[in-house]
Amino acid sequence: MVQQTTSTSNLAQVLEEYRQTETALSDPAVHADQGAAKRLGRRFAQLAPIVSTSHELDSVRADAEAARELAGEDDSFAAEADELAARIPELEAKLRELLVPKDPNDIKDVILEIKAGEGGDESALFAGDLLRMYLRYAELQGWQTEILDDEATDLGGHKSVTVAVRSRSAENPVWSRLKYEGGVHRVQRVPVTESQGRIHTSAAGVLVLPEAEEVDVEIDMNDLRVDVYRSSGPGGQSVNTTDSAVRITHVPTGTVVSMQNEKSQLQNREAALRVLRSRLLAHAQEQAAEAASDARRLQVRTMDRSERVRTYNFAENRIADHRVNFKAYNLDQVLDGALDDVINALTQADIEAALSGAAN
Repeated sequence: MVQQTTSTSNLAQVLEEYRQTETALSDPAVHADQGAAKRLGRRFAQLAPIVSTSHELDSVRADAEAARELAGEDDSFAAEADELAARIPELEAKLRELLVPKDPNDIKDVILEIKAGEGGDESALFAGDLLRMYLRYAELQGWQTEILDDEATDLGGHKSVTVAVRSRSAENPVWSRLKYEGGVHRVQRVPVTESQGRIHTSAAGVLVLPEAEEVDVEIDMNDLRVDVYRSSGPGGQSVNTTDSAVRITHVPTGTVVSMQNEKSQLQNREAALRVLRSRLLAHAQEQAAEAASDARRLQVRTMDRSERVRTYNFAENRIADHRVNFKAYNLDQVLDGALDDVINALTQADIEAALSGAAN
């Protein structure tokens, strides 16, 4: 039950943090730093459902107790007392879920990378389908998207594409929904290049990174090697005649980021630094998770493109997520952005794993 010592302690801490955050947000001086104000606003929105549920639970408990006392004098209150008492376990379970330690990245925006894998042109075309799916999902969620880099193919596919996805409000964060998308996405269909109607299997890799802010990752510019070169389009044709494309290598980790989408070398450099920052943050967090307890490893999320996470079968109009045995026959709708059902299944599995780990 929620009244257990650990949960009560956690709840008390949350209520106090909520109070302090609310006070901080009411201070005009805080809003002089837009970055700090944004982080506080996101955290406030993250804590609000816990506080709201806690208050509702307290109210229902008090009302149930009052109804029981009144039922001793008037039988007409007995049904109300039973109805209120039945809501208490539901609210306790909801609060228990809300009190599960949150992924600290949940309030962050996202850098999404999609890369064609096995399957040649068909894989690149499938990468394009995934890109459209995520752009459509972002549109339905009311998020903002920005193509940071795009290596297109002659047939209209994408060898590699990098997208920044940002929330317009603290109440609807991006990472908490898209963090489960990382891994190998496999497609089974008849490619447009197949003349005999045979079904082919190909794959594309998706990498989801929490977008790092400058305060999250400090980069020593002396650790960077910056190379510039001419960007190229499909088929290797030159896009422009100036050295606008940028490749940044973080020497200590060997992390390499290349950008050529913009015509300005400065814009490509800034985009590359955004992605580099996010990759370094993700790398540091993964190392910390490896050194920590097994609790983090219970999560169904992965940022590793080597793990096959989902299959898209066009012949059967079927989508299957292999991590939670999710299966549905609405692939056409999913590719049009209807991702909520599969993401909800992954989210629930994550919560259940965390609850199970906390109970052991």
